[in-house]
Amino acid sequence: MKNANIQLETLTCPSCMQKIESALKGLDGVEKDSVNVMFNASKVKLAFDETQLSLEDINKTITKLGYEITKSSARTPCKK
Repeated sequence: MKNANIQLETLTCPSCMQKIESALKGLDGVEKDSVNVMFNASKVKLAFDETQLSLEDINKTITKLGYEITKSSARTPCKK
């Protein structure tokens, strides 16, 4: 699993947040409970299985909805 952090252009309404969240939860490989769209920060955080999905696939899903991404990164969480 990898953790993704995606910075978006400013979100203008709460329904934008719900639209993005629904689309990401519908992707195979995304850990559904991990999807967190932060309206005030215009950020998306989620965990995904890199064997099923890439960060690029996630970014494409968001941009197809009409939202611009300013920065995105994915990292493997530290093992404790």
